[in-house]
Amino acid sequence: MRARARALLRPKALAAMAIPLIWSNHLLPALRLDVRGRTAANTGYALAYTLAFRGDPTFGSRRGIRAGAVAAGTVLSGYAAALAIPAARRHLAGLADRGPGVSTLEWAALHIPGGTVLTEELVYRSTLTPLLERTAGEIGTVAGALVFGLSHIQPARAAADPIAGTVALTTGAGLVFDLLRRRTGSATAPALLHLALNAGGALAPRLARRLAQ
Repeated sequence: MRARARALLRPKALAAMAIPLIWSNHLLPALRLDVRGRTAANTGYALAYTLAFRGDPTFGSRRGIRAGAVAAGTVLSGYAAALAIPAARRHLAGLADRGPGVSTLEWAALHIPGGTVLTEELVYRSTLTPLLERTAGEIGTVAGALVFGLSHIQPARAAADPIAGTVALTTGAGLVFDLLRRRTGSATAPALLHLALNAGGALAPRLARRLAQ
């Protein structure tokens, strides 16, 4: 166990863990880009990171597509049920609108799938966690999910969200995403689940407010 933990201190593993944290919590915020600029910058960074560390998303996996469709469908059904229940719909309608200064269509069709889901699945599920698992086994899985959680510190601070809660929630989500990736051999399944969670969470409050009119 200790030997595997020490394996995370190898230069390649340390660099692979440090770069996402520096990018998400320091470099990207320092650029002060608008949402379109952030999407472009995030995509370029994710592609470069994946190439540098030889990530393998295997996005074309049929097994991954099937599992991801089931997971995403379950989440979207939950959002639909919440919109159908008056008390839950009122709660959703009262949530703050955190949408950027672009149209709902552009946000949902471009920036959530491209600027968030694709980039994070390339960096974490396709590259970082598999690398750490090869280096340190199960400890690598936990380390990858923790880096995913810690990479949300600055976004949480910018949104005035509780940092500890955000890190815990996203670390847990990272473990679930990695479980899907291991079971399907593809980043497609976690990507589809990730997309359903983020897009549903972003759009459900807007739909709730429209239904309340």
